[in-house]
Amino acid sequence: MVYDILIIGAGVVGGMIARELSRYELSVCLLEKENDVSCGASKANSGIIHGGFDPEPGTLKAKLNILGVPLLYQAAAELQVPYVRNGSLVCAFGTEEEHQIDELYRRGLENGITGMSVISGDEARKLEPNLSPDITKALLVPSAGIISPYDLTVAAVGNAMDNGVILERNFAVAAINATGDGYAVADAAGRVIRGKYLINCAGGYADKIANMVGDSHFSIIPRAGEYMLLDKAEGSRVSRTVFQVPSKEGKGILVSPTVHGNLLVGPTAAVVESPDCRQTTPEGLTQVRKLSAKSVPSVDFRQVITSFTGVRASEKNGDFIIERSKNAENVLHVAAIDSPGLTCCVSIAQYAVQMLPIPLIPKENWNDTRENTHAFSHMDEAEKHAFIQKNPAYGKIVCRCESISEGEILDAIHRNPGARDLDGIKRRTRSGMGRCQGGFCGPQVMALLSRELGIGMEEVTKNGGDSYMVAERIGQ
Repeated sequence: MVYDILIIGAGVVGGMIARELSRYELSVCLLEKENDVSCGASKANSGIIHGGFDPEPGTLKAKLNILGVPLLYQAAAELQVPYVRNGSLVCAFGTEEEHQIDELYRRGLENGITGMSVISGDEARKLEPNLSPDITKALLVPSAGIISPYDLTVAAVGNAMDNGVILERNFAVAAINATGDGYAVADAAGRVIRGKYLINCAGGYADKIANMVGDSHFSIIPRAGEYMLLDKAEGSRVSRTVFQVPSKEGKGILVSPTVHGNLLVGPTAAVVESPDCRQTTPEGLTQVRKLSAKSVPSVDFRQVITSFTGVRASEKNGDFIIERSKNAENVLHVAAIDSPGLTCCVSIAQYAVQMLPIPLIPKENWNDTRENTHAFSHMDEAEKHAFIQKNPAYGKIVCRCESISEGEILDAIHRNPGARDLDGIKRRTRSGMGRCQGGFCGPQVMALLSRELGIGMEEVTKNGGDSYMVAERIGQ
């Protein structure tokens, strides 16, 4: 089969492009090198819906940020993905940084943001009593919000698949060859998938994919950001996302609630050798603690339940790259999608699809909605009881920290795009994301994956590849 379009990379941008293309009478295949979707920057970022004051006016980032905020809120509602329009504060410490606040306000106005205001440190502390007494001025941006980035990616890909898109996992592109009717894309194992058009959404490896079609005019700079996630006991420390004034490296260390009730602090910004350099470091985590405490001194770091690193795909010119190939026909690069890429994912998808030189014939039966995967958790006791009578699996709690039932885990395995490993279950259900970090529920989730996928326990992995959870059965 020759697909109309091949998309390389199943992160949030690739997923949203797949969803956008699923509106039309097209055959689409989404290629992902990992065992699941949302395994790169889309699973490990701040989860912030940025207001749009930071991008340089006139850039693609600025344009798509302004367009992207309402589009993302709309898509999240359609896909039943949790989000909160909680607003943000950018805080200044002293006169020099106060001038930067004024500049961000001016830039935001130029970008077309409405509703912003510059407030004093005292006014900021009235809104957020736990802010540092050293904060002298702040930019208040009510349109900003928070969202679950991996929930969004899973939902976008799932909705695309429900509308006919095919997902190929564990397909790491090794070669791209032009054919008479498009391109033959091969992996190292010799599998070949063909398509008439290619869309490069390969994140940290987008430059490598570009090189395969003869484009070498941009290079991805992998920039690692380290985070700490705190227990829900700290989740109400602030209600808004609290930034410090940004630097040339990024938007700086933030303190923010998450949509699931935790507190998130970070990230750092360090250039690393590879997009796969995701280890945390003592130096980075020390920096996260020190700088986040500068904004909110009362954060109790004894409540940290995990730390992690995400790697953003940056480029030296500082803007998104969304362009047709300079050397290969019918290839579109969607690259260097760093912050505010999550905010812009829907506007990027619409912008990219309109650049394709292909007829876009709408489907008559396209479905833009997806059932809420967390519906059971939000039911009251009477509703849960009635639901359990129909499906007893929902009456068995597997993850005690997050109160996740067996029914929710089975749903995560069988609903598009079905989970195939422990981390996939974690992203879809939050089983393993609580205080014990899977210490209690992990073996039970392994048993469910083994049973439902028809594989041995020794074949169950943490995140695909050779990340096996057990070495062998006793006695072997």
